[in-house]
Amino acid sequence: MYTQYFNMTEMPFALLPDTNFFYESDSYKAALNVLLVAIRSGEGFVKVTGEVGTGKTMLCRKLLNCLETDNYTTVFIPNPFLAPNQLRMALADELGVTYQDSASDDITSYKLMSELTKTLVAHNNAGRKVIVCLDEVQAMPVETLEALRLFSNIETEKSKLMQIILFGQPELDERLNNNCNRQFKQRISFSYKLKPVDRKSLTGYINHRLRIAGYNGSDLFTPKAIDKIYQSSNGVPRLVNTLCNKALILAFGQGKSNVVSKHVKQAINDSAEKDDSNRTYIYIALAVSCTAALAFLLWALQ
Repeated sequence: MYTQYFNMTEMPFALLPDTNFFYESDSYKAALNVLLVAIRSGEGFVKVTGEVGTGKTMLCRKLLNCLETDNYTTVFIPNPFLAPNQLRMALADELGVTYQDSASDDITSYKLMSELTKTLVAHNNAGRKVIVCLDEVQAMPVETLEALRLFSNIETEKSKLMQIILFGQPELDERLNNNCNRQFKQRISFSYKLKPVDRKSLTGYINHRLRIAGYNGSDLFTPKAIDKIYQSSNGVPRLVNTLCNKALILAFGQGKSNVVSKHVKQAINDSAEKDDSNRTYIYIALAVSCTAALAFLLWALQ
């Protein structure tokens, strides 16, 4: 609705893990460096945790992009809520391993592990590291965590045949602290806790996304507007994006050239935690925005 009005080519604050919008704040840059160092060191398990909306999936996809070379074979499993054999099948599918289901799960598991091991050895002999990234690991069943741990036993005398990167919410740490998962926890060599964007970096984060979206004017968000965004979101990227998007709609609907603190306050009032009676601002802005967009289109066609 507002992209043409602000001379943008795309939506700057979409809730998608588009790595073109990846912003290297201190925390995210450090996290990416930790992951790359751990991979180059050949460590078996690496763990990254962070609160909901802090950008773990974005970081994961950015890492995968960095590994798009002939030296790596990467696997991404976004939904780890799988039974042990389903996890093995998912890995086999991603690595191009062919297998046949058997009437016995035990036989299928054995064949899968046998074929996976052969494939991993072949990649190792060809000089390629196999990197497996699993998202939302806090949701993985206990039995599947144990099956995942056993993958770390696949190794040569010199190196692991598969390196596994775990991404999860803080609940993952709580689960690994359980006595039943103590062996798994001991296998994790590197850990990093992803932090939200701090106030110092938030201006850069917002302006970076605006530039990637094609905006090249003066500062679109006033300092006071950004202060209010930070106070409400605590720097959590997903919440920041939601507030910025709504504030831009409001500024566009009112025909303004800047987002000010009033727009952010109205966007906050529209949040899911508020009563529906507080949503008047955004609904009016949407109606005005649609009218303005139609008028703009009719003018352009003349």
